[in-house]
Amino acid sequence: MPEFHFYYPIKVRYADLDPQGHVNNAIYLTYFEEARSAYIQHLELWDGKTFLDLPVILAETRVVYRAPVLLNQKVHIGVSVVRLGNKSFTMEYALEDQETGRTLAQATTVQVAYDYHQERTIPIPPAWRKAIEAFESLISESK
Repeated sequence: MPEFHFYYPIKVRYADLDPQGHVNNAIYLTYFEEARSAYIQHLELWDGKTFLDLPVILAETRVVYRAPVLLNQKVHIGVSVVRLGNKSFTMEYALEDQETGRTLAQATTVQVAYDYHQERTIPIPPAWRKAIEAFESLISESK
């Protein structure tokens, strides 16, 4: 698991729960999406307003569930870019209990740089690459 330089707090809502009383597995994807969006905004790569100007599209998601998340549990998500390719990048996440530090779920996503106006993949924008590399201290890969 990477060292996280960014954490996003999650408020567990009653509506997130399933009949067993814990967060439904599908809701985790929304949690990770919120954390990913907050990370991108934190790096000032997107203002959070016009989605067609956000030059990425989700290509792949993998989630490993470690322990249930309950109503009113204080949790946050660590987010990190762990690989920068030519047109894609990989992010890793850890959903953790804020009080104990216990990892409750982990995820990996692959994003592809995408121009929604032209409906095609593009190289990762240079400003994105520069900001992510500086924030994460990454060495980019050519992929």
